[in-house]
Amino acid sequence: MAIPEMFTRPYNHLEHEKALAEKWHKENTYTYNEAENTKGIFTMVLPPPNVTGILHMGHAVMLSIEDAMARYKRFRGYSVLFIPGTDHAAIATQTLVEKEIAKKEGKTRHDYSQEVFFNMVDTFAKEKQKTIIEQLIAFGASLDWTRLAFTLDDDRNTSVKEMFVRMYNDGLIYRGARVINWDPKGQTTISDDEIILEERTGTLYTFYYHKDIPIPISTTRPETKFGDTAIAVNPKDTRYTHYIGKIFSVTFCGVPITLQVIADKEVDKEYGTGALGVTPAHSMTDWEIKERHNLSVKQVVNEYAKMCNTNESFDGLKVLVAREKVIEELKKNSLLIKEEEVTQQIPTAERTGAVIEPLPKEQWFVAVDKEFNHFGKKTTLKKLLLSVLQKGDNRIQFIPEYFESTYTHWINNLRDWCISRQIIYGHRIPVWYKGNDIYCGVDKKTETGWVQDTDTLDTWFSSGMWTFSTLGWPHTKEKMKKHHPIDILETGYDILFFWVARMIMMSLYALNEIPFKKIYLHGIARDEQGRKMSKSLGNAIDPRVLSEKYGTDAMRMALLVGSAPGIDIKIREDKIRAYKLFANKIWNATRFVLELTENISGNISDLTETDMAIYLEWKDIEKSIIQEYDEYRVHIATDKQYAYFWHTYCDVLIEDIKKRYKINNEQHISGKVLLRMILKEQLELLTPAMPFISTCILDTIGE
Repeated sequence: MAIPEMFTRPYNHLEHEKALAEKWHKENTYTYNEAENTKGIFTMVLPPPNVTGILHMGHAVMLSIEDAMARYKRFRGYSVLFIPGTDHAAIATQTLVEKEIAKKEGKTRHDYSQEVFFNMVDTFAKEKQKTIIEQLIAFGASLDWTRLAFTLDDDRNTSVKEMFVRMYNDGLIYRGARVINWDPKGQTTISDDEIILEERTGTLYTFYYHKDIPIPISTTRPETKFGDTAIAVNPKDTRYTHYIGKIFSVTFCGVPITLQVIADKEVDKEYGTGALGVTPAHSMTDWEIKERHNLSVKQVVNEYAKMCNTNESFDGLKVLVAREKVIEELKKNSLLIKEEEVTQQIPTAERTGAVIEPLPKEQWFVAVDKEFNHFGKKTTLKKLLLSVLQKGDNRIQFIPEYFESTYTHWINNLRDWCISRQIIYGHRIPVWYKGNDIYCGVDKKTETGWVQDTDTLDTWFSSGMWTFSTLGWPHTKEKMKKHHPIDILETGYDILFFWVARMIMMSLYALNEIPFKKIYLHGIARDEQGRKMSKSLGNAIDPRVLSEKYGTDAMRMALLVGSAPGIDIKIREDKIRAYKLFANKIWNATRFVLELTENISGNISDLTETDMAIYLEWKDIEKSIIQEYDEYRVHIATDKQYAYFWHTYCDVLIEDIKKRYKINNEQHISGKVLLRMILKEQLELLTPAMPFISTCILDTIGE
């Protein structure tokens, strides 16, 4: 057979990768086909990227690992369903549009009707989704594009409403007042994952509330002390035990306050003065103390981060201005003991940059400690979340295993989940009001007089249902049995709590089964200095640039080799460049073998005893690589593949056969057959990690 013409030229990744990616997509190559099944069914879902921009290096890490897993299972004879999708990202997407219209038109969302503004954001989201899909296709991700889902599409909306109604009817969703994270600039509650902790220098003030209160306290936020309703001390702290139960009614900077001294074992008697000024309205920790001791609540900071419910001297002041004024008053009255410079972790809103204000607000919550009847047994959502660590059908394997303890610690300290947001873009709360009547249902109220709740749901509520909403729940329960729970979820360890835990909660609640059998947690993509990649630091790398420069295969392989689960991944361009050289090595070795074996046909029966021994050595290596893939050690499997191809196949076998094939005709034929057989089998096994060059060569030499 003549050598294919393409091997007369050096390997050009731009030419081959683009053509193959377009071919796979056009021909729906990776549409789920149960008829392909010889080993079983393997199901994965793509963690849906936010429709707020382009895919970044973190996504490239995720896709490299996931696609290697999916392609490996196909190679082994499984019918693979790999479901694609994107996340509407709610507040993140809406904030981008708000910034855009403010810059271009000088308007806010309040200048539009709710419907018009929703459609504006949705149009923006769909445009970004298109870009993301194009990137996924170019990356060669072997997704079933007939199953494309969006967390805010009609099917997901049906699933979300059904889930909300069920949880509401079980008493697990309630509306009530609790302290939440409030963004005073975005004017909405936000979740913990939408908070950025910024290290700043602050001041720790130690002072007395009043000359008649002999207990000093320390705080970095003295302006909130107008809202204190108690002083908490450790019951074993002998400095204060004789004050426990005493009530002080005094004025603090001219504002009347009443403080009850309470004993609480959670107070650290070694920190500060050992006494804690309890501000239930402006601290989640203090709210919990309030719950334990039945304290009153007084809000003194409003939704715009200004003082309220104090007096005419303070009401309306911004919190920082009020802080300075409080300190002036304390100094004037000789109540300030000392000021210390401290380093603080200040919570700020990721999207707006505003400093978060913990505020007491009426919101919708999911109750995690409330007992309910679950498939015939009494339990709580928190207990369900912990049950996946116990032996039995609902056991989830964590990869790496040590994240089990991280997960356990977080669940044990889990608070009720605030699921409502004061934004327009998202799933609307399926609750209607008419006077004192309340209706919660999947179908909206059409009679006059009923008004729907204006809040929308936290985006994690819809993405928490991803493993089964993408399979058509609640309408396709029978079909789901083949694919749910999915075999493995691969995602970053940084969203273990925000997404993974909520997926476990939702699936166990609705289906009484785990959402996935295994959870593989990869590390964070970092630069060479170990810093997390971000636009603000200017260290973010666009994976499209690296793909164009070195090839997607080279980038994929560089992100896989040596990147153990749970360990952060330093992105080094020189490593990607090295795997570009590896791709060239594969191409050049293939060309040599094709030239060498141009007029030779044969099979394993043509091997000499020596070459059979070499072939069996390769089969042992192949077996070990397969075992690594089977146990999801992709980082080791790919390292072994690279090492064997370069250092054994090229450096030893090819060089040995170059020397000996001219001497003895029998060895000549045997050596050529050996090289060709091992080349083909290596390329088949390399396809999960480097699908473009492997497929390109295999499609050609298989003809």
